[in-house]
Amino acid sequence: MAGNRGIQKWGWVLCFLAPSLAGLLVFVLGPLVYSLRLTFYEWNLLSAPVYVGLDNFVNLYHDADFWLAFRHTLTFIVFYIPAVLILALGTALLLNRPLRGMPFFRAAVFVPVVSSWVVVALMWKWIFNPRYGLLNWLLAQVGITGPAWLFDPDTALYAIIIASVWKDIGFVTVMFLGGLQGISESYYEAARIDGATSLGRLRFITLPLLTPTTFFALIISLINSFQIFEQVWLMPESFASRGTTVVVEQIVNHAFRYNQMGYAATMSWVLFAVIFAITIVQLRLQKRWVHYDL
Repeated sequence: MAGNRGIQKWGWVLCFLAPSLAGLLVFVLGPLVYSLRLTFYEWNLLSAPVYVGLDNFVNLYHDADFWLAFRHTLTFIVFYIPAVLILALGTALLLNRPLRGMPFFRAAVFVPVVSSWVVVALMWKWIFNPRYGLLNWLLAQVGITGPAWLFDPDTALYAIIIASVWKDIGFVTVMFLGGLQGISESYYEAARIDGATSLGRLRFITLPLLTPTTFFALIISLINSFQIFEQVWLMPESFASRGTTVVVEQIVNHAFRYNQMGYAATMSWVLFAVIFAITIVQLRLQKRWVHYDL
């Protein structure tokens, strides 16, 4: 009887989970498996897929445009990750103070996060305009001639990094703010009794106890950085896009502009493999620097 009740219970569990499981299977796992199978085929959406074996991977290995896009993606990550983490931490430390009106400032910092990239791109395109943009006007006030920014392939990517950091600071700030508020005040009281300065409390209490939050923010930011697309698609001028092309943009172009679905699937799985490998390495290295207690 007990066994029958157990089977009946799991039957009801599966019954209630069936809609979600069906959606997961049809819209996530199914396309995922099919995209892996598609890496061995050439398919232009107009005719039946043609099996080509490992040709897509071989072609990708020799594709100079893909490696250029990959290099741009890495450049974005190298500048974006430290900037967004450091600025978000500084913002979180400021917003963690018990001052009047602080909820308003916390909400204001998060506004760019929920703003559409279309709106943000238009705003920053005006700011970076070399003739009448705000940034070059400010630089001119101190005698500096600003670059062409989004009109120049050599500077367009750095302009995109600045805009991306501005938009994402609020998201990472919320993570750090949650971590700061989770640190017990007793640590700081003991440090004050021992005569620790503000800098000492930051170095020996705040930063070590924030390492779990820092690790989580690093993982999320790194994964998102490898998948940048909207800002690269919207912000640079067409003649500067050669200096800003990234991996996801290459995937979209090959899939929906050149109708090379198999080749685009191959790029997607290579990108997934890179992100997966880096994440595994980070998970293994966290034991060396992530501290959950002092």
